[in-house]
Amino acid sequence: MNKEKERKMLVGVVWNCAAELKLLLTAILFLCSLITLLHFIPSRLISFSPTDLGNCISTPSAPVLLHSVSHINVTANSSTLSASPPPAMEKDRLLQNGVVKRVFNPFGSAAYNFILMSAYRGGYDTFAVMGLGSKPLHVYGKPSYLCEWVPFDEQRDPISVVGHKILPDWGYGRVYTVLVINCTFPEPVGDGKTGGKLLIHATTNGGGDSSFNTTDTFEALTETAQDFVNFTSVFEAPPKYDFFYCGSSLYGNLSPQRVREWLAFHIRLFGEKSHFVIHDAGGVHEGVMEVLKPWMDKGYVTLQDIREQERFDGYYHNQFLIVNDCLHRYKFQAKWMFFFDVDEFIFVPKKSTIKSVVNSLSDYTQFTIEQMPMSNKLCLSEDRGKSYRKWGFEKLVYKDVKRGIRRDRKYAVQPRNVIANGVHMSQNTAGKTTHKTEGRIKYFHYHGTIAERREPCRRLVNTTEITIDGTPYVVDTTMRDIAATVKRFELKMIGTTLQRTRQ
Repeated sequence: MNKEKERKMLVGVVWNCAAELKLLLTAILFLCSLITLLHFIPSRLISFSPTDLGNCISTPSAPVLLHSVSHINVTANSSTLSASPPPAMEKDRLLQNGVVKRVFNPFGSAAYNFILMSAYRGGYDTFAVMGLGSKPLHVYGKPSYLCEWVPFDEQRDPISVVGHKILPDWGYGRVYTVLVINCTFPEPVGDGKTGGKLLIHATTNGGGDSSFNTTDTFEALTETAQDFVNFTSVFEAPPKYDFFYCGSSLYGNLSPQRVREWLAFHIRLFGEKSHFVIHDAGGVHEGVMEVLKPWMDKGYVTLQDIREQERFDGYYHNQFLIVNDCLHRYKFQAKWMFFFDVDEFIFVPKKSTIKSVVNSLSDYTQFTIEQMPMSNKLCLSEDRGKSYRKWGFEKLVYKDVKRGIRRDRKYAVQPRNVIANGVHMSQNTAGKTTHKTEGRIKYFHYHGTIAERREPCRRLVNTTEITIDGTPYVVDTTMRDIAATVKRFELKMIGTTLQRTRQ
């Protein structure tokens, strides 16, 4: 009898809770189905795994407090987050004289003290260190740098000297500004027997927080005995190249066809003893790479991936940093080094050669080059229907002749006499500079054409002179007349491999 009552009571409880049981069973069924389904979804489409979802319904662990991303440790098998204890928080307090003393609690850091890119030996007693520094630190503070050479031979004492800092970007920096540190010791350092290392002691001198005088020490360069021997062989030998090109940072969706034209034109201009360093800041996509590769295989082009510098907010993809690195990396390998962009074409008169021009300017460490600004959209009506077969500098023939405008110049240097450089000229040279190069050398500037992957001829004109939006243009066929010669040169050097290059 008692068993019968218990059975009826159990049935009654289940019947009264039927709705709740159905809801619970439905939820469990849904979760199990979802976990099973996630196993069949590609991992790239979800940001968590089925295991993570299973963990969500398990007993939660204690929360982890992230104090600083610098304390994140990544291992090969898993990512673990280690937290350091937060600093003690100070609080406002009332002083005995009735004044409320407010407090300021700092967290993190606004910018790094120094970001090292490279360091190179510039002689037996001198080095150049390239990097980025916090712009506010240099604008409002007085940071200093101490260079220390530490021989690997323990019987020799280290030697220190104050580093001479140069800011070659003329204040154009953003969060970071470009910094070149010149370390010149009173005597030669290093040898071909033991080697040594260059340390930089970077001191803020109260910049940023006047309560602290922080010094960061880092190893800028390590030199083995063989490294010293290799430097000596390059330093004392004649330059390998007559002409060397240091390119600025390339970024954006660049036109492969415009890059193709630029390379063929300038490799022909500078000749066999020339070399071109291209810096990829995100602009060398697959199409541009196809254009560069034949010339890389021929030994004319070196491509460097500098995309990592995008982490640090500097002016124009840190181009001042990049050209200074190029200067010091290759300064003993070239007689003359040129700095200009890939939408600019260097030109010398027909009766001259680039070699005869630089020879006439050999008394100068630096010379600047006059600009010929060209329209990036005006073309001749006679090219209607066939402009797509012509090269950019062949069909863009209208020159801007507006007067009273100060136009940017580009430049070339004898690099052994340059300490640091800029984009339009260097202000840190040993030797003379001349700007009087009109009639001997100039450059045609097709502004913006390199960054557009479409037909540049957007207006066809049947006149030798025209004024548009207050800017006068005249026909100048200087570059058009040389196009056929450049095309034949490319065909001779690398064959037909680039004949199907697209805009």
